[in-house]
Amino acid sequence: MIPVADALNALFDLVVPLDTEEVPLTQAAGRTLAQPLQARRDQPPFSASAMDGYAVRSGDVALGATLDVIGESAAGHGFDGTVGAGQAARIFTGAPLPAGADRVIIQEDVTRAGDRITVTDQPSDNFNVRPLGADFRTGDTLAAPRVLTPSDVALIAAMNIARVPVTRRPVVAIIATGDELVQPGETPGPDQIIASNSYGLHALVTAAGAEARLLPIAGDSLDEIKQVFDLARGADLILTIGGASVGDHDLVGPAAESLGMDRAFYKVAMRPGKPLMAGKLGEAMMIGLPGNPVSAMVCGHVFVVPVIRAMLGLGRMPAPRVTASLAAPLAANGPREHYLRGVVSAEGARAFDKQDSSLLTVLSDANCLIVQPPNGPAQDTGEMVDILML
Repeated sequence: MIPVADALNALFDLVVPLDTEEVPLTQAAGRTLAQPLQARRDQPPFSASAMDGYAVRSGDVALGATLDVIGESAAGHGFDGTVGAGQAARIFTGAPLPAGADRVIIQEDVTRAGDRITVTDQPSDNFNVRPLGADFRTGDTLAAPRVLTPSDVALIAAMNIARVPVTRRPVVAIIATGDELVQPGETPGPDQIIASNSYGLHALVTAAGAEARLLPIAGDSLDEIKQVFDLARGADLILTIGGASVGDHDLVGPAAESLGMDRAFYKVAMRPGKPLMAGKLGEAMMIGLPGNPVSAMVCGHVFVVPVIRAMLGLGRMPAPRVTASLAAPLAANGPREHYLRGVVSAEGARAFDKQDSSLLTVLSDANCLIVQPPNGPAQDTGEMVDILML
């Protein structure tokens, strides 16, 4: 067995950078920006009014002053004249500030009679002007790599960029194995169960930015497993579920090796998730996950998601952890790193009493994994622990 950190580093060493493609702005959210983007214009592209009111020269603003209104500036229809001494131009929010003006006095601070306004309230010190380039200037850069948020997409649009260079989504082929499995919605036999792991992993890798391909269930025979492996051609990452231990029906390893898999490691000092296998199968990475549903999903969070992020160019980093105080004591841990399903709230982190790796209800109720180091001592309420948020 190897430590979790060593297993993760070995997986990162198998990662091959992916190609770049361009997508329209409407498809950019959630994708990974592959190259820095430079603004093609200033924003705002002119000094603009931040309020509805009157554009004036600041030297003319005083309580009781009267000014002649000589024109109007609206959004999309600026005033092309010049505001001189003793003059004002009606202006609306977002409209260009006319030449000669350097200040907007809000409409609530004046009264208007015909084409003349009178300053009737003491103006504030706010000039109510958004200067040219106050948000960004031509050539300013949006850094990469980054997962693009809706706010990023709005920024890119304002930078006048219509197509965005992003990293290609890694294709992840998911293969569940075992004669005992049937698909959701089918009628299982008396000795069969539903294939739940593959659907949980499909959701997990999709949320991480990959393109998931759910392949047929492979039964417990070398020929059948090899046939399903053949359907995974073209994938960047192959995830197998189950069949990676050492029982008579655990045939994923022998099947993969017969197809030329170069194994990187087998077995990790963690629970749940010990029978984890990884290597290279042709051009694809392969990770053999345990068959227990919680074990497969925990390994998905600990190993698969960081690998996908590395494929997308987002760095070789483990799943982020935060610290929290314990809301209930924890017993001492054994020799393997332990990922306890639990909940974290304002009261602190609390592990569930039931930690069996087959209990999906417990995993569904959990919002975090409490991480106990190998041979960690018992801990009391109030002591700090590392947690991985789910």
